[in-house]
Amino acid sequence: MNDFRLYAITGEQFHPNRDLVEVMEEAIIGGADIIQLRDKTSGREELLRKAHSLRELTRKYGVTFIVNDHIDIALEVDADGIHLGQNDLTLEEARKLVGDKIIGISTHAIEEARLAQEQGADYIGVGPVFRTATKADVVDPVSVSYVREVAAEIGIPFVAIGGIKLNNVDEVIAAGATRICAVSEIVGSSDVSGTCRAFLAKLTNKGEAE
Repeated sequence: MNDFRLYAITGEQFHPNRDLVEVMEEAIIGGADIIQLRDKTSGREELLRKAHSLRELTRKYGVTFIVNDHIDIALEVDADGIHLGQNDLTLEEARKLVGDKIIGISTHAIEEARLAQEQGADYIGVGPVFRTATKADVVDPVSVSYVREVAAEIGIPFVAIGGIKLNNVDEVIAAGATRICAVSEIVGSSDVSGTCRAFLAKLTNKGEAE
């Protein structure tokens, strides 16, 4: 869990004429090492179909597969883990259901990050760093100052997320992020693999500079 660097989340609204699995496969080929299925609109049958397809894809490439919110779907397809928001099931309740599977928690303030760490989250999302239109219920941006706080204090893996693009990711990395998540910038790209490689190059160059 510690060695991931690029986390890609599905966002079919950003590639309306392209197949979900095809796009996510390109992301994996480009270097994404975690794939999350996040779908707020599909019915259960359609969601399950997508989850099965992505589980098959991620197994083929040996990358981690996370399902957002839907614990029942995650368990049914044997996903590697789940991701929960602040208003979802508590971490304690989720742990009883998923056992030793990965549990990620979205956080928007250092108090939430501390609590997630104390309660045994495997990783946290830190964001939204910048303004984003990816989610309808998104909270106000937390800015890179929150990334800096988490980098200085929190010991579990964290991934910076929210409005992150190739033209602003350097600022996020400079604040201490070593793991990046992007949605529209990756899946909406005309060159998904190339965009992933470009993100990884920036992360790698930062590491070499240090």
